[in-house]
Formats: sequence, structure tokens, C-alpha cells
Amino acid sequence: MAQLSEANAPLYKGRDGLIRKYYVRSESGNEVGGIYLWESKAHAIDCYDREWLERVTDAYGTVPVINWLETPVVVDNRHDEIVVD
Repeated sequence: MAQLSEANAPLYKGRDGLIRKYYVRSESGNEVGGIYLWESKAHAIDCYDREWLERVTDAYGTVPVINWLETPVVVDNRHDEIVVD
């Protein structure tokens, strides 16, 4: 998982509207995913196109499921700020 994630991480570097992406996996390793923080839902929708769907499905062997969550407040200790949408 770590090698696969590291290999595809450059695809997201500099991506328009993407603030941050976390690669995650369960302790058992049976579940993997990504947590993305976008400037807007429109930016996210632009990313999750057919090419993305095919690439992720091929890489992980299963069709990804997208759960939409809103982020009204972000505490960013690295930049010593609280961001309110």
C-alpha cells in the first residue's frame, strides 16, 4: 500500500483546488482509501473523472466509493490557523 500510494502521489501534487490528500488504510490492511480536502466540490468533481475511476479501480482491484463530507472548520496547527468556510 505504501509503495503504491507513494508512486501515485505525484499525480496529485499541484492539482488545481486540492489542498491536501491523505492516503489511509485500516489497521488490518483490508481497507484503503483517501481523504481529500478540496477548495470546492467542483474541483473534486473535476478530479474524479473516468480516467481517475479506471486508474484507481485498476490499482486497487475494486471500484472506489466516494462519500461526500463537508468541512466547515479546519484546525491547522502547522500553519497556526483555524480556517472557517
